[in-house]
Amino acid sequence: MRRAPAGLLCVLLAAGVCASAAPDAIRVNQVGFAPLAHKVAVLPAGASGEVEVIDAASGAVAWRGRAGPAGAWRESGESVRLADFSALARPGEYRIRAAGVAPSERFAVRAGVYAELNRAALKAYYFNRSGTALDASHAGVYARAAGHPDTRVLVHASAASTARPEGTVIASAKGWYDAGDYNKYIVNSGISTCTLLAAFEHYPGYFARQRSAIPESGNALPDILDEALWNLEWMLTMQDPHDGGVYNKLTNLRFDGIVMPAQAGAERYVVQKGTAATLDFAATMATASRVLKPYEKQLPGLSAKMLRAAEAAWAWARANPAVVFRNPAGVLTGEYGDATFDDEFAWAAAELYISSGKDSYYAAMRPAGVTASVPQWADVRALAWISLAHHRNSLSAVADRTLIAARIDTLAAALAARWRASAYGVPMQGDDFVWGSNAVALNQSMMLLQAYRLNGKRDYLDAAQAGLDYVLGRNATGYSFVTGFGARQVMHPHHRPSMADQVAAPVPGFLAGGPHAGQQDKGDCKGQYPSALPALSYIDDDCSYASNEVAINWNAPLVYVSAALDVLGGTAP
Repeated sequence: MRRAPAGLLCVLLAAGVCASAAPDAIRVNQVGFAPLAHKVAVLPAGASGEVEVIDAASGAVAWRGRAGPAGAWRESGESVRLADFSALARPGEYRIRAAGVAPSERFAVRAGVYAELNRAALKAYYFNRSGTALDASHAGVYARAAGHPDTRVLVHASAASTARPEGTVIASAKGWYDAGDYNKYIVNSGISTCTLLAAFEHYPGYFARQRSAIPESGNALPDILDEALWNLEWMLTMQDPHDGGVYNKLTNLRFDGIVMPAQAGAERYVVQKGTAATLDFAATMATASRVLKPYEKQLPGLSAKMLRAAEAAWAWARANPAVVFRNPAGVLTGEYGDATFDDEFAWAAAELYISSGKDSYYAAMRPAGVTASVPQWADVRALAWISLAHHRNSLSAVADRTLIAARIDTLAAALAARWRASAYGVPMQGDDFVWGSNAVALNQSMMLLQAYRLNGKRDYLDAAQAGLDYVLGRNATGYSFVTGFGARQVMHPHHRPSMADQVAAPVPGFLAGGPHAGQQDKGDCKGQYPSALPALSYIDDDCSYASNEVAINWNAPLVYVSAALDVLGGTAP
C-alpha cells in the first residue's frame, strides 16, 4: 500500500484508506476560481451563519457575508447551507471560516486558475499510452518501460472472417489503455477522443498555448491533437479493411495482474465486430477528419483517409444495424456491451454530415426524433447536438437551427433547475451516482456550457462551475477527486501503473470514478465504505474498482470543462 504524504488532511484507517471528511467540515473547490466566477462553499447546518473569507497567509478578512438557510441533501443525509462569496474577485490565496467549524481548505482566486489542472488532465493520456516507453525527461518519476507493443495481435474466433480467419496476425499498435487495466476498447475510445477534439474545436486558442510536456510538444500540432492522434492511429488499425466493420476491443482473454505494462505478457486479440463500435468509430473518424484538415501539410492525406474510413464504417453499420456485442466464451475483460444503437446512428450521421457536407447524412440522423441527454459511453446522442450547435452557422439549408438550439437548451434548463433546487448547489441527484459518477458531474457541466455558448444565460455558466467545484472538493466526501490536486487528494486509485510502480504518489491528473452506491467491490476491500448513501459511497483504496478506478472517458470532460471555465472565466461569452 502506498504511503500517504505528510500533511494529507485525512484520518487513516488500519487498511490505509482515507476516511471521509468530518461531517462538520466546510467543503469548497480546493483548486480555486477565476476572479469573476460563481463561488460557493458548503457549510454544515450547525455552523454560524456569519461567514468570512480570509487571506490564507495573513488571516485578514477579504470578504464577509451570511450563509443561506439550511437544507437537506438526501444523497448524503446532511443538512447544510450554502455560502455564496462570488463578490470576492481580488486575486489571492484564501480560506473560509465560520464559528463552530474548522476553516476550509486553501484555494486560489486568479485568472487561469485551471491551467495546471487542465495540463495534468490532458497529460494523463500520455501516462496511459500503450506500446511505448515513457522516458524520464517527459514522465519524471513515472517513467516506465514499454509494454503491450501490439505488433502481433491475433484475430479471435469471434472476429474471424473469410479474409481474416481465426489466428490471423495483425498489427494494432499505439492507443490508450482504457482505464485501470491494460486493454483498449473502441466504444470508450470514441467518446473520449471526440470530447478532446471538441475541446480543441471550441477553444483552439487555449489549446494552442497549452503544453503538456509530451514527446511531441513543440512540433507543428497543438499537444491535444498530438495526444488524440496517438489513439486515432490505433483506432484506424481496428477497422477491417475488407468490409469496413470495426472490432470492439483489443484485449487479453483475462485482465492482467497488478504489474507494470512491461511485465504483462499475455496473448492479445481483436474481438468481434459490432454495430456500436463501428458507429462510434465512424463518428470519431468523421470528427477527426475535419479537425485535422488544416494540418494537411503536417499530416498529408490523413484527413481524407479518416473520412473514407468513417464512410466505410457507416456503410457496414447500415448493412449490419443490430450486431450486439457480448463477451465471447473465454473472454473475461471489460465488455462495454450496448444493445441500443439509435444514439450511435444519430451521432455518426451528424458528424458525417458536418464533415462531408452531404445532406443525406442529416436526413439519416432523423433529428426530430433525437433528444439530448448527458453523454456517457452508452448514450452518445448529445455529442451529435454538441457538434451541430458548434457548426450551426456553416450548416447547409436542411439543418434546423432552431431545433439544434432547443435540444441543447432544454437539457441545460433541466440541469440548471436541479442545481438551483439542490441543498448542495449541484445538479447531481441520486440516479447520477453510477459507476464513474464524477464524470457524470463533469458531463453535466459540459452540456450546460454548450447552452451558455449558445445564449449566454449566466445560470448555465454558474451551474457548470458547480460541477467542477464538486469534483474538486465541494462534495460530501471532502475529497478533491483529481490525483495530484487539492489539499485532500485521492492517493490510491485503481490504476495498475499507480499500484505497481513503487512511487508513493499516484500518477497525477486522473479523475477517480467517485461515489457509487453499487459497491460491487466491497467484498474485495479491507476498508469499509463509510455509508450506503450514494454521495458517501466512496473509499480511497486501490482495491475499489467500483468507486476509485480511472478511465479515459472520465478524464475527457475534465479536460473540456477546465479549459472552458479558464477561457470563460465568469465573463460574458
